[in-house]
Amino acid sequence: GKKPPQSYPRIRERGEFYIDSFNGEPWSCSFGTAENNGIWFNSSDQAGSIMSALVWVLMLYSAATVTLLALTGGIPVVCGMIYDILCFMALACHAKTSLTDPGSVPIAAIPSERQRLLKDSHSMCGQCQTFKPPMSHHCRICNRCISRMDHHCPWMNNCVGANNLKHFLLFLVYTWTCAAYSLALFGWNYFFCADEDCTFHPIVVHLVRVMTVLCVGAFLFTSSMLMNVCYGLMTGIGTIDRLKKKATNTMNQSDEEPIPLKDVFGIQGWYTWPFPVDPIFEDYDQVMGYCLPQRLDRERQFMEYKRPIPEIQPASSMELPKCINDLLPV
Repeated sequence: GKKPPQSYPRIRERGEFYIDSFNGEPWSCSFGTAENNGIWFNSSDQAGSIMSALVWVLMLYSAATVTLLALTGGIPVVCGMIYDILCFMALACHAKTSLTDPGSVPIAAIPSERQRLLKDSHSMCGQCQTFKPPMSHHCRICNRCISRMDHHCPWMNNCVGANNLKHFLLFLVYTWTCAAYSLALFGWNYFFCADEDCTFHPIVVHLVRVMTVLCVGAFLFTSSMLMNVCYGLMTGIGTIDRLKKKATNTMNQSDEEPIPLKDVFGIQGWYTWPFPVDPIFEDYDQVMGYCLPQRLDRERQFMEYKRPIPEIQPASSMELPKCINDLLPV
């Protein structure tokens, strides 16, 4: 038979959705990780700020070295342009990862309707004194609970969570590509090119030697991090949760499900995947693990507005019944 009607707000059926374009983010031009800050920026970790700035210095150093190689004729100009574009994309993804809210849990967060039906009790954060969604953790550096937190990355000077995992993954991919591409250029020039045209300028040679060491380190590090992120996507277990399970020897008892790519890259289309643009999630509450009363109230108003209003059928005749006519005064 048909399901009994649910009271509003209710659980949406499979395939049923609506677009909530309301912007509830703070508009204040202030930097920080508090809920009232308009621009997400972690300034409490001095070491993280230095390491994050060092990434830019090293990437710009490598771009300048390859540009000098192209200008001095050591490599084709097209190869230098390709490397500079990859560096630009890597730095854009780095900036987007650092300045994007990773998925901080607001004070007004409450469990979703589905969570309330499946569980009788829910976790609370002892630091934030708020609801703690599943797979979330409290970051002592950002001083916020982060939804689906993987780890706090000092190279990003930010946490990696549900809201900026796409940008972090793209940064790793572009950095790995830069390192592999530059090592391939240097290796081809050193081992397979014996012409005088392949000889590097004496000054640029020293820059290339330093860059080779940096590229080897970056290639190994990003390869390790890419395997770590891919393992988390395939198993649904983040870095922090995996370390906890290994410490308690409970990895075999894990019941997490793999994370769909649409919960990382969004549903805009595959053509937006290579670019550091914010993803649009199919079900924001499900990805973040919480919902807000304000959002539920907007859904209730939207559903009530969409609810069909029964039509009033007009009477076939406007004449009153005879029994009533007899009672009326003449």
